[in-house]
Amino acid sequence: MPSPARDRALRRRHKKLLTHERDLWAGGCVWIAGLDEVGAGPLAGPLFAACVVLDPKRTDHLVGVNDSKQLTANMRNELDLQIRGNVLAFAIGECSVEEIDTINIRNAAFLGMQRALAAVEMELGTVHHLLVDAHKLDVDRAQTPLIKGDSLSLSIAAASIIAKVARDRVMNGFATTYPGYGFERHKGYATADHREALEKLGPCPIHRRSFEPVRTREAVASSAPSA
Repeated sequence: MPSPARDRALRRRHKKLLTHERDLWAGGCVWIAGLDEVGAGPLAGPLFAACVVLDPKRTDHLVGVNDSKQLTANMRNELDLQIRGNVLAFAIGECSVEEIDTINIRNAAFLGMQRALAAVEMELGTVHHLLVDAHKLDVDRAQTPLIKGDSLSLSIAAASIIAKVARDRVMNGFATTYPGYGFERHKGYATADHREALEKLGPCPIHRRSFEPVRTREAVASSAPSA
């Protein structure tokens, strides 16, 4: 249990994070979709995006939800369960490594979010407004792009947690499939130990060939004479 002072601070932040949603609810929007993606920066692994539609009657169950980068893994896992059990709808959209290498990471982020939105709308119908982290999607929906939206909107923060937890679990699985790279630790990001493993072992099937230094390491491996 948080201390009384911490609990008050969490509730103040919670109220602030609901500013955009409450304004939209007051204006007649019922289904407001928050969208965010994770995994744009790593050298390996897929990109995950999530779409979350809050339930206006159950937002009190989501006190503590925040930008996923500001939370520990245990906190994210606990909040992931809270979010899944207390929202009107949520969905995850994934873009594979092959898609990232083909259409580039920016377009992959848009595609992942569009897939997550489409899955939510298959359940609910057309949402009334989108709150999108930093971007505007090429879809015919009223929407508000918010820079650093995962620290400004509860819907976007919830989407960031759902996407982060799902992607981390996939990367933990890849750590078993492709041992030696440390995916369970860095989740594919370009840490020093990941770069060292890449240099030593070369790229594995989930490395993004369109990213440096993977591209250069792949070229070196391809040009090396056969034994």
